[in-house]
Amino acid sequence: MNTMNHRPDQGLYRHDFEHDACGVAFVAHLSGEPSHAIVAQGLLALENLDHRGATGADEAAGDGAGMLLQVPDRLFRDTVDFVLPPQGGYAVGMAFLPADDAERGQAKRRIEYLAIEEGLRVLGWREVPMSGDTLSPVTLAVMPHMEQLFVTSGRATGIDLDRRVYPLVKRVRTEVGVYFASLSSRTTVYKGMLTTQQLAETFPDLLDERTETALALVHSRFSTNTFPSWELAHPFRFIAHNGEINTVKGNRNWMRAREALLSTDLIPGDMDRLFPICTPDASDSASFDEVLELLHLGGRSLPHAVLMMIPEAWENHAEMDVARRHFYSFHSSVMEPWDGPAAVCFTDGTLIGATLDRNGLRPGRYWVTDDGLVVFASEAGVLPIEQSRVVEKGRLQPGRMLLVDLAQHRLIGDDEIKAGLAAEQPWGEWVSERLNLEDLPERQHVVHSHASVVRRQQVFGYTHEELKQIIAPMAQTGAEPIGSMGTDTPVAVLSDRPRLLFDYFSQLFAQVTNPPLDAIREELVTSLASSVGPEANLLQAGPESCQQIVINYPVLDSDELAKLVRINRDGSMPAYASHVVRGLYRLLDGPDEFARRIDEICAEVSAAIADGARIIILSDRHANIDYAPIPSLLLTSAVHHHLVREKTRTQVGLIVEAGDVREVHHVALLIGYGAAAVNPYLVFESAEDLARREVFVTVDPEKALVNVRKALGKGVLKVMSKMGVSTIASYTGAQIYEALGLASDFVEKYFTGTTSRIEGVGLAEIAREVQARHDVGYPVDRRTVPHRTLAVGGEYQWRREGPPHLFDPETVFRLQHSTREKRYDIFKQYTNRVDDQSRRLMTLRGLLEFDTGVREPISIDEVEPVSAIVKRFSTGAMSYGSISQEAHETLAIAMNRLGGKSNTGEGGEDAERLYDPTRRSAIKQVASGRFGVTSDYLTNADDIQIKMAQGAKPGEGGQLPPGKVYPWVARTRHSTPGVGLISPPPHHDIYSIE
Repeated sequence: MNTMNHRPDQGLYRHDFEHDACGVAFVAHLSGEPSHAIVAQGLLALENLDHRGATGADEAAGDGAGMLLQVPDRLFRDTVDFVLPPQGGYAVGMAFLPADDAERGQAKRRIEYLAIEEGLRVLGWREVPMSGDTLSPVTLAVMPHMEQLFVTSGRATGIDLDRRVYPLVKRVRTEVGVYFASLSSRTTVYKGMLTTQQLAETFPDLLDERTETALALVHSRFSTNTFPSWELAHPFRFIAHNGEINTVKGNRNWMRAREALLSTDLIPGDMDRLFPICTPDASDSASFDEVLELLHLGGRSLPHAVLMMIPEAWENHAEMDVARRHFYSFHSSVMEPWDGPAAVCFTDGTLIGATLDRNGLRPGRYWVTDDGLVVFASEAGVLPIEQSRVVEKGRLQPGRMLLVDLAQHRLIGDDEIKAGLAAEQPWGEWVSERLNLEDLPERQHVVHSHASVVRRQQVFGYTHEELKQIIAPMAQTGAEPIGSMGTDTPVAVLSDRPRLLFDYFSQLFAQVTNPPLDAIREELVTSLASSVGPEANLLQAGPESCQQIVINYPVLDSDELAKLVRINRDGSMPAYASHVVRGLYRLLDGPDEFARRIDEICAEVSAAIADGARIIILSDRHANIDYAPIPSLLLTSAVHHHLVREKTRTQVGLIVEAGDVREVHHVALLIGYGAAAVNPYLVFESAEDLARREVFVTVDPEKALVNVRKALGKGVLKVMSKMGVSTIASYTGAQIYEALGLASDFVEKYFTGTTSRIEGVGLAEIAREVQARHDVGYPVDRRTVPHRTLAVGGEYQWRREGPPHLFDPETVFRLQHSTREKRYDIFKQYTNRVDDQSRRLMTLRGLLEFDTGVREPISIDEVEPVSAIVKRFSTGAMSYGSISQEAHETLAIAMNRLGGKSNTGEGGEDAERLYDPTRRSAIKQVASGRFGVTSDYLTNADDIQIKMAQGAKPGEGGQLPPGKVYPWVARTRHSTPGVGLISPPPHHDIYSIE
């Protein structure tokens, strides 16, 4: 039995890709006196947030609406047929029960039995009055039967009673399959798959004058690409949330791993019966609410718990009060931030407040009137308040908190909240017990010979192209090399060459309601620092949580790694003991040995933890003719998920020493699947070797190492920013990736929770790819190779010995020849070669075929003529500067002749073309850099296109290198010739669809 109505994953649909953008508001009165007026104002505010909600094709089928309010004691006393204890002495729960009578009766009996087991006395049930007159058949078909359960427990009241009923909520969900929207002595929730107007129509209780409260928290849900359900409507038991938790996969995994250490005297009984804390398949907001609930009932005030999960940007805030910095620093050792754009409203029935994420990517405004009314909302205008009555109003700032205390009858400011929390414990004293990697003794630097470096480059599949195009630029400049986006080589699963496992993964990026960050201009809110080592009991604050090592950068050079390897060599630092695991397997035993060795390594790691290891170093060094390296990504994720399943993951930090890593994408993937830091030793050795031989690199070897480390770290920050993630701590283990062409059973075992919508290779094929690379470094005939050379490559530029490209010399020649000679027959040869992708296994779309003969063809006379169809054509938004003047004008002329529309792209439009009807572009684009955007430009547009994100570079802005900013391009863009132009990922004055 399960009342959760999740649509099953099928085809390309996956429930974990759902997003929503919502409206949220609360109304409270500082007097703390309950009244029905607050309910009415809450309903009005909710109805005024109707534009924030959404409906399906049937406008009566809403995405969700709800209200959280104080327990309406007078209503319940007048409408139940049993005696209630004094207010606060009973808890009432809103149960979503099965619609079937028999199933419902069975569920209620099981709930009552569980309540008795938990030491609770069941007072009775109240059937919630409901009306479905205005509801859609879609809504009614999945509507649960709602009843309110009343329980008590001796003399327990308030939060003490809530702590006693909390286990019942968890057990009913896991053992009975019934969802409690609320079960508390302090608050209750009315919500459903409704529109804002339908909430009061569906629940007559909300229109009853006896329903009184001093606060009301309301929410209107907009499921941008989500299938709504009754349970996913907000508010939850403590929060209503507008935003997205981008790192929720990792947050849930870490929470699962922390369960083994959870302990508190405040929540009675064995903690195991509460698990899992995060309900499987729940929404990101629901998981956030469940963890907040645990933290609050486990002893922390609600503001304290919220700031643990959504800390402000403190890491680079030099002017922040020291005590406050210590508060945040301590909690960074306890829990990673739940990162993403968020406006979270929260309440426990006495305190009600709101906070924004560290970037302020969701709006929030508040008003206070002269008679003590406090209103907060995601926008202005939710209630008609006379301005003369307003004594205070404002906009909630990034990372700030607004708090209303109905017991103290006042607003509590952000500074007062945080100063109070900063003074609660000796956070600074505890934090001082942490070690910093930089302070550990230096280790001797080891220089490897050229022959040694080349042999290992061959084993890990390095190419000459990668040395020249990827590693050398990083060593020389300290930045990632710049290149055009995209690739026209086969995806990894279709390639006939051995590909790295990294190539089967693609990063997810900010979209829909979720803006990317500008890692350059918003450096203040980002952080690449983290700590590695064991965590302690999440519910007990103390110095034991600080037995960790602070790592200020996620990329470690080999000397820094040596510090961790030898940290307890003399036995003086057992609390930081490290254990090195060799990620190698015996080749002769084949793929079966590959799988067995991974299992053996997982067991070795578990044994090392039991023996006191607190840092695990996964290393693929020391491969030889008999032993090949296991791909570092597979090794890292396998160990990470093994420890999550064993609930020992938080007892150790994972460091990866990998030879197959040479790009930012590789480092980011390892961190995304659980590594606290990465030592790409072969990249460092390769850069050092290039610098010593002065091949492609002119800086000295020491500088080359520093530059590579800097480039990879900056690149990881850029990757995080594409998804709107601010801190490396949040990104670690967040798994913000999708697999392409990996078998689902392989993914489920080693990359649990990762989406792979297209089946493909498994462990056996990956083992063969490892062996193919290994055989280059160690030939199977064991012959000696006097002069070792790397393969040419050809992934980035076409090479005869390299992989095939869609646009190879033959294709390009046919295109150029056809246009020069005006030969349409040759042009068709060009298009046929590009289109014939299935024969060459180039792209996934090339494998698709049209089903023919399925439907009766229609007459061509019934089809719209070509002359009408082409009027809807529009060109891609390629800017002047990224392509030449000739190409840009030719596209515009063609579209104008057809009656279609060309797009300027983000580079503006030359004044000579602006007024020329044959050469002008009808669509004028406004991008984040605003290059070339003037009033003249905008007033001469047929359409104005505001580019919120780039399809070709998702999560990134545009970049025109200095060499392409010619004087005539600079004039059109109103910039300086020869100076590179970077448009930021977001619009800083718009930022998102909010």
